Amino acid sequence: MARETDRLRRYLDDEIEGCRSEDVERRLDELETLDTALGEAHLGAELDVLSALANETRYRLVRTLVAAGEELCVCELQSVVDVTESGLSHALSALAEAGLVDGRKEGRWKKYRATNRAVALVTVLDGCVSDE
Repeated sequence: MARETDRLRRYLDDEIEGCRSEDVERRLDELETLDTALGEAHLGAELDVLSALANETRYRLVRTLVAAGEELCVCELQSVVDVTESGLSHALSALAEAGLVDGRKEGRWKKYRATNRAVALVTVLDGCVSDE
């Protein structure tokens, strides 16, 4: 974490009159602890999930699977998105890698379902968007 102190010192001076160097150092240490607690691996995993959702086709697939509440065959998902079979396969692979869908083979059919992570994310997003 970059140790930018001038602005922080001004902020702390406004918040607590008579800000001292120890106050700035203590706050910087607190902020560094917060950043370290997140961890690079955790941050990377979260960014992978968000990246997987940052594409209309993949997001539409996740929303469909969450709304369905059950497994859907790839042939059913194909009718939801306007992409090639290869594009659909690639999108589903990316979603599976991000832990948003689980797939299984049943005979000659491949079926996918939304994971709990996908359901949770869609639920949160539903709460963030108003119908105004």
